[in-house]
Amino acid sequence: MTMIPTRDGQAIYAKDWGSGRPVILIHGWPLSADSWDYHAIKIVEAGFRVISYDRRGFGRSTQPYGTYDYDTLSDDLSDVMTACGAEDASIIGFSMGGGEVVRYMSRHAGRHVQQCGLIASVVPYMLKTNDNPNGVDQSVFDGIAKELTEDRPRFFSEFFKDFFGVASHPVSEPYLQWTRSVAMQASLHSTLACANSFATTDFRPELPAINVPTLIVHGTDDQTVPIDASGRAAANAIANAKYEEYEGAPHGLTLTHKEQLADDLIHFLRG
Repeated sequence: MTMIPTRDGQAIYAKDWGSGRPVILIHGWPLSADSWDYHAIKIVEAGFRVISYDRRGFGRSTQPYGTYDYDTLSDDLSDVMTACGAEDASIIGFSMGGGEVVRYMSRHAGRHVQQCGLIASVVPYMLKTNDNPNGVDQSVFDGIAKELTEDRPRFFSEFFKDFFGVASHPVSEPYLQWTRSVAMQASLHSTLACANSFATTDFRPELPAINVPTLIVHGTDDQTVPIDASGRAAANAIANAKYEEYEGAPHGLTLTHKEQLADDLIHFLRG
């Protein structure tokens, strides 16, 4: 574990495990690198080096009162890769982390990237507009911001039930408590700012920049990031994409379908 300095003076907490070709795991909102631990161990055991890190504002990274747009976040990814000497890498983003993957490929020209992964990702565009009718209405995001501001712990208590689809998938109360505690490590400012970034950023013009083999995985019962506006749309727009739908899976398939996802990731990485 190490703290990596960024170009604007912040510090990113990173784990660097194993050896072999590097795999960068980017966590979702509002979690931390720890949410990838199960898969990180499996990928290391398969012969790869795994680098996972806490997004600025979250976990153990610094929490500046500043900009949390995807230019800044993809620059952080670039700084992590440079500091770790990661070349011929695979960059895998879950949920909000898919945005960093796409912005890195467009803003940093995919430097040192061999493969991409978009897991239950917000790509290409979350917001409902006239030309994106399958997206989420702005009023939903406004409601999220209001509830977060008024009572973050209460909001997360309900949010993670939908996130993991607990009505259909058994998730222990201790695990739900842990995810709430991780979410509460982030600052309110970074939590709100990142929610605005993933809700309003249109990645559709950037998808041609993804010119490497790409794995896209999405659950058909994702209530957090609707599959028609995200996984299916991304699969139709990205060349060289391998698309996997997990029937009945919720957004938090990194937990509910962790074995299947680990197998699919390793098979893709070896390919």
